[in-house]
Amino acid sequence: MASSSRSINVLPGTDWQQGDGRRRFLASLPLLPGVYRMFDDKEQVIYVGKAASLRKRVASYLTQAADLPVKTRALMSHVVRIDVTLTRTENEALILENNLIKSLKPRYNILLRDDKTYPSIRLTANDDFPRLSIYRGRRRPGERYFGPYPAAGIVRETVAVIQKLFRLRTCENSFFRNRSRPCLQYQIKRCTGPCVGLISAADYRRDVAHAVLFIEGREQLVTDDLSAKMDSAAERLDFESAARFRDQIAALRRFQEKQFITSAGQANVDVVACAVEQAAACIEVFHIRGGRNLGSRTYYPRLPVASTESEILTAFLPRFYLGRELPDEIIVAAPKAEASLLQATLREQTGKAVKLITQPRTERAQWLRLAEVNAAQNLVRKQGQNERLEERFCALQEALELPRPATRIECFDISHTSGEATVASCVV
Repeated sequence: MASSSRSINVLPGTDWQQGDGRRRFLASLPLLPGVYRMFDDKEQVIYVGKAASLRKRVASYLTQAADLPVKTRALMSHVVRIDVTLTRTENEALILENNLIKSLKPRYNILLRDDKTYPSIRLTANDDFPRLSIYRGRRRPGERYFGPYPAAGIVRETVAVIQKLFRLRTCENSFFRNRSRPCLQYQIKRCTGPCVGLISAADYRRDVAHAVLFIEGREQLVTDDLSAKMDSAAERLDFESAARFRDQIAALRRFQEKQFITSAGQANVDVVACAVEQAAACIEVFHIRGGRNLGSRTYYPRLPVASTESEILTAFLPRFYLGRELPDEIIVAAPKAEASLLQATLREQTGKAVKLITQPRTERAQWLRLAEVNAAQNLVRKQGQNERLEERFCALQEALELPRPATRIECFDISHTSGEATVASCVV
């Protein structure tokens, strides 16, 4: 990424916005994309932003204080220096801004606190008898991954359902290779016993193929194939096999009935909604894979003052999606210009054409409304929890007769073994 940097020194609380330094600095900036960083008197970066035109964007901060919004005025009261970095394209500016915010965590940026790795389902495709497992981390070549899923509980539930329906092994290879008799998983009908040769490699591969179709949301293909095999087994008078296929079909249909959101299509879709109330925000992300709702995750970003729903979503989307595995579609009520920029950047970074839908219709509009309702309810619940916490601190102050409410609590735990090997811990 070709780039260059320039900076201006300013003094908080003075009319530096109208000085010669301002004019010289702005004159030195081209009408090109880039990223600007604002520093306080402790040389800490307190805000990072991107711009399609650095001169125009930075100039919007260097105006009379009375003309600035409240939150911008609060920001500029602490700024003593502005650095800018030029980039070749606006997409590069968005990527650089995202990387800087993640690494520097500036005080006045909207920050996404939960940045954990999503769990996936891993299938060791190169094994004679592939193993199914829950996985987090970097993906390795030669193995097949499904997901990511919004929560580990959903992955565990999916793996458990696959074990019941298709009886694939989940044990480690070291355990698998050293078995002389089937383990408890075989006894409770969660495995077909490939470790001791109770199923052929061809039949096991058939079960693997069915499991893959199931994970991808194509249960009807699995049902049709199992029905054909059941009829074929009945014609051969192999009633034991026919009964097993019948039971699989019944279990698969019971699972389908539990799905509360289904889609006629097979697209992988994320639905993103935001609710804002009293300087707090909640972002709800629904994950729909293969037409099935896999659940949602809730985020409570740290906000600067007076942030709008549009600003929050505009900041959230690149932080959330850059560097992650992408769905086919993202449904979000975000500004169309920002959505177009993010769509182009994601395509450039991943080579995958992601469709951002800002005005969904029919079924997708219902999904967005559902996500918005969940975001609003979770925000109310979160604020209620905070209020109850304040009440508990007041009750603690009264019980301990403290002069003011407690702002810091330290809890100590000391353990030992018969007076030896003492270990102490402190939770703050």
